[in-house]
Amino acid sequence: MANIDKLVQANNEFKKSLNGQTISIHGKDYATVALRVAIARRVLGTSLDIVTKIIHIDADKVVMQADIYVDGKHVSTGHSEENRKASRINSTSALETCETSSCGRALAFLGFISDGIASAEEVSAAIEQQDKKIQTAIAELNAVSHKGSYQEWISKNKNFLSELKSKNPITYQGFMEQFTATKTNLINKGVI
Repeated sequence: MANIDKLVQANNEFKKSLNGQTISIHGKDYATVALRVAIARRVLGTSLDIVTKIIHIDADKVVMQADIYVDGKHVSTGHSEENRKASRINSTSALETCETSSCGRALAFLGFISDGIASAEEVSAAIEQQDKKIQTAIAELNAVSHKGSYQEWISKNKNFLSELKSKNPITYQGFMEQFTATKTNLINKGVI
């Protein structure tokens, strides 16, 4: 019974803490994995144990499992799969991304949810992979070779970036990291 009381308390605290802490993506609010973990840890303290394990790992993909225990009792499981070629981040950090996602899903199955099981990070990554416009803009940015083509790219993508920022802030943030790195590289080369 103590486990149930702790979980109810943790879920109630999570729901109270959502106001202003979620990320809106296409009109739905999603909690980040960090928020889920922070509230679970704050309420459950050392009663909470999150155990992750690698189910599969090779040059192409990573599969992980996260199990959640409260006072030594297994209460939830979450899985995640990441393809190393799915994104620039996954090319270097698929294991870390996969572990984070599996923890987020395990916490969601435990009841730490806003609009759905998926975390803000998962939804953002799925949208990014599906959105050809993002991939095209990144490819075109990487092809910029002089100041004129850089200014043309800025003009062409101004509305797109504004929309991306408001509808999918996590993807926008990742996009801006790539943009900043490319811009810095162009400045260092004297292109712009």
